[in-house]
Amino acid sequence: MTNPAKLRALVLEDEWPARNYLVELLQASGLADVVGAVATLEQARQALTEPTVDVAFVDLQLAGSGDKAGLEFVRAFKGSSEAPMFVLATAYREHALEAFDLGVVDYLLKPFTEERVEQCLNHVLLRRPASEPNKPLRIVARRGRSLVFLDPQEIWAFEASGRLTSVHTVHGQFDVDLSLAAIEASIGKALTRVHRNWLVNAAHIRELEREGHETRLFVSSGLAPDQPGLRIPVARERTHAIREMLLSNSTGLRRT
Repeated sequence: MTNPAKLRALVLEDEWPARNYLVELLQASGLADVVGAVATLEQARQALTEPTVDVAFVDLQLAGSGDKAGLEFVRAFKGSSEAPMFVLATAYREHALEAFDLGVVDYLLKPFTEERVEQCLNHVLLRRPASEPNKPLRIVARRGRSLVFLDPQEIWAFEASGRLTSVHTVHGQFDVDLSLAAIEASIGKALTRVHRNWLVNAAHIRELEREGHETRLFVSSGLAPDQPGLRIPVARERTHAIREMLLSNSTGLRRT
């Protein structure tokens, strides 16, 4: 089946390993772009106020919200013309009938598999209105208990630190519930891997700095003396490739 546009997916899952694994399976399918991965009902409600989600993958049980919080979340949208399609993602088989009565498109059982996720997405694609116009992909980040919606061109870089991921922008730094691998799969064409902990928007690279054996990038929206920005390390094994990439679409330097 030819897919004219990828699905824009939201993942609501309170357990980080399960959330990240489902995100990676969705991205790897080539059928979906994950525009948000959140852990709480409040964050999911905020994400769905933006008309950028085609399908929401909702866990049935969420910590601190009751045994069937996911079903009640879906029920709250029943009859709404603004609601996305829903998929229940759970380890419990016994609620499938109730879920389908609420209009969910699919009932995805854990442990997730690549084949089952792809089958689910194809089912969702068949249910998406053919006349729906394409909408621009945005990144959903967190600032405290609020969600922030970022256009890709506003992003300077993504940074991984342990199990946490941050997005750095002209507006400040925010948290993202996606791994660098998932982000790279989603909007990778606009990003360059310069270090195992850093993905950089090449459009915002302003300087390539060398000091001894160390190489860094200055990433910012400008070059004024007091311009805010980031100095990002470049892995030694990537230094030559990054330099060549920057020079390949530039002019003004004599190449020897």
